[in-house]
Amino acid sequence: MTVLTFELPDGTTHQVTVTQVLNAGYAGRSQDDVAAHVAELAELGVPAPSVTPALYPISPYLAQQTGTVSVQHGRTSGEAEWALVVADDGELLLTAACDHTDRELEVHGVAWSKNAGPDVLARRAWRLSDVAGRIDALTLRAWVGHGGRETLIQDGTLAELLTPAYWVDVLRGRDALVPGTVLISGTIPMAHGVDQFAEGWRVELGDPGTGEVIELAYVVRRLPEPIG
Repeated sequence: MTVLTFELPDGTTHQVTVTQVLNAGYAGRSQDDVAAHVAELAELGVPAPSVTPALYPISPYLAQQTGTVSVQHGRTSGEAEWALVVADDGELLLTAACDHTDRELEVHGVAWSKNAGPDVLARRAWRLSDVAGRIDALTLRAWVGHGGRETLIQDGTLAELLTPAYWVDVLRGRDALVPGTVLISGTIPMAHGVDQFAEGWRVELGDPGTGEVIELAYVVRRLPEPIG
């Protein structure tokens, strides 16, 4: 069973014995923009969801705090996201996350593609109650690494996404707001012309009100070719 540990700004730690992971999809605040994005993906062969926003159950062991993500081929990539985490003591935490997704599998099924890679979470977190009043001002950024150089690929705020409060209500309505739950938010647009199939990803969740930043970073490692 996966156990995650998060350090809070006051130096205390919270453990999470992960029991369920849910990945939100098509979770932009503007559902008109989401509909346009669904149409764009359909042209690429990605099946449209039956409803938006969507919610994909993910194997609990895929919630990881790691510096290395192993992949089977060169067409996988991350997505900058925030994560809502229900700690073992019931405390609601907010942290940075990166949903590493198999883009080859995505055309066959989004849920399949989400289950082919980990949801990487940061090792630091904030109490949701401490930042709830300024949630829309929080920033979300991601950089990709190629040949030792980083390029900004995502840059936005949480105002672009459905709020943690929205998902708290959804989870409560599903009797899923329980210790061990990890919900990943869905992502913001990627910059055009930046190669997402990178050697590494770095994600920052920032609070302009305090200057604090929660960061995660990992390298992408290609597995050897199968034998047999």
